[in-house]
Amino acid sequence: MDPVERERRRTRRACKRTGSQDDRAKRGDTNVLRSLSVGNIDDNEVTDDLELKSGTLECKVMAPRYSLLREVGRGSYGVVYEAIARKSGARVAVKKLRCDAPENVELALAEFWALTSLEKRHENVVQLEECVLQRNGMAQKMSHGNKRSTQYLRLVETSLKGERVLSCPEEPCYLWFVMEFCEAGDLNQFVLSRQPDPRTNSSFMLQLSSAVAFLHQNNIVHRDLKPDNILISERSGVPVLKVADFGLSKVCAGLSTGMNQGDDVENKNKPKSMNINKFWLSSACGSDFYMAPEVWEGHYTAKADIFALGIIIWAMIERITFIDAESKRELLGTYVRQGAEIIPVGEALLENPKMVLSIPQRRRSQMSESLRKLLQDMLAVNPQDRPDAFELHNRMGHLTCAA
Repeated sequence: MDPVERERRRTRRACKRTGSQDDRAKRGDTNVLRSLSVGNIDDNEVTDDLELKSGTLECKVMAPRYSLLREVGRGSYGVVYEAIARKSGARVAVKKLRCDAPENVELALAEFWALTSLEKRHENVVQLEECVLQRNGMAQKMSHGNKRSTQYLRLVETSLKGERVLSCPEEPCYLWFVMEFCEAGDLNQFVLSRQPDPRTNSSFMLQLSSAVAFLHQNNIVHRDLKPDNILISERSGVPVLKVADFGLSKVCAGLSTGMNQGDDVENKNKPKSMNINKFWLSSACGSDFYMAPEVWEGHYTAKADIFALGIIIWAMIERITFIDAESKRELLGTYVRQGAEIIPVGEALLENPKMVLSIPQRRRSQMSESLRKLLQDMLAVNPQDRPDAFELHNRMGHLTCAA
């Protein structure tokens, strides 16, 4: 693949970027959050949607009151704050996404749909407490569907049509996501600030495979698994991983399957849901160093999540890092060297499908033969040769128990 084609592929993906902080925007966010809480109805009260006299905005259904403590993250599409619920005193994360362009709306709705589609909680998936749709200081608590909300339906229409259908650009629209707060940062920060610990590595591998199996069981393909999007909580006294940031996720529907009389014994414990690995996706999105070969081509399934997970685990075990060109941060991630250039593994395999990956990469690696074989399977060029999420979690359980 020539450099021009490589650059074309890279610019085609929808990868989130880190932006600079803006003090004025930060002060404005504090005021918006205050306006959503001061003088509102009781925290637990929910009213019907009513139209105001102006005919432009809906009556507000207010969220519980929160106080912003500090900004903990900022990107092109939104800002994340550490906050505290005034009534309970609980610490939460509040993510504010501005819905001023179709691509922003699409990311916000993707996260909302993914997290609200989960009927059960999972310890290793970040928990959404509530979502609030806000416009000009007026707010409405979101629920899945929200068929009676004109504003919600306009957001959906904006996403589907790819053009802004909200009335006045001068009236900004936001989605506020209130989620559990993970005080230990992301996987990059946690791993690289501590000495290697085989026991922690084993725990993290099992937690990650459990989270992905849960998401795939619920027909969700994450599509942007990377250490930045894996948060860590230590409230229980031990580090617990939380897969987060579902802005590029896809909730798949259809292709429902059940257990038939002739099914394998190995598959008996799998949920009676659709076969998510037969649902084909075409939007090439994600982050370069974690994208599977087929994602670069724009034709892939949920097996792309398995590839990304293989890259993350390999980098975590061997402490393989690179410096992100834009943020200048040191990030966990494996790659292939081509002269002076480092190439994402997925892109290198796309260029040369017969390439044999050097696993482990470091000469003095303590990686076991069983883990090496598992990583090779997870990073197979052909998605059909990779384990699915349920097989992966089963193999990971045997591997970590043996360790």
